Amino acid sequence: MPEQTMPEETTQLTINGEASSVPDGCSVHALIKRLGLAGKRCAVELNRNIISSEDWERTRLAAGDQVEIVNFVDGG
Repeated sequence: MPEQTMPEETTQLTINGEASSVPDGCSVHALIKRLGLAGKRCAVELNRNIISSEDWERTRLAAGDQVEIVNFVDGG
């Protein structure tokens, strides 16, 4: 009999105006990685407050959070 896994608990929030969900306890840093933005220049606003990249790992997302992410693109 195959081993059953528990469904992952998720948190509902809004990312760039779109309803989304992330695993419970997800940090801003983990969200950036999940979105494929790790290593790219971006800014994160959480509930109308800019979050310094130095705080991404310790900043946890919660239900109902409003997240805005701006990815800076080089070029001209």
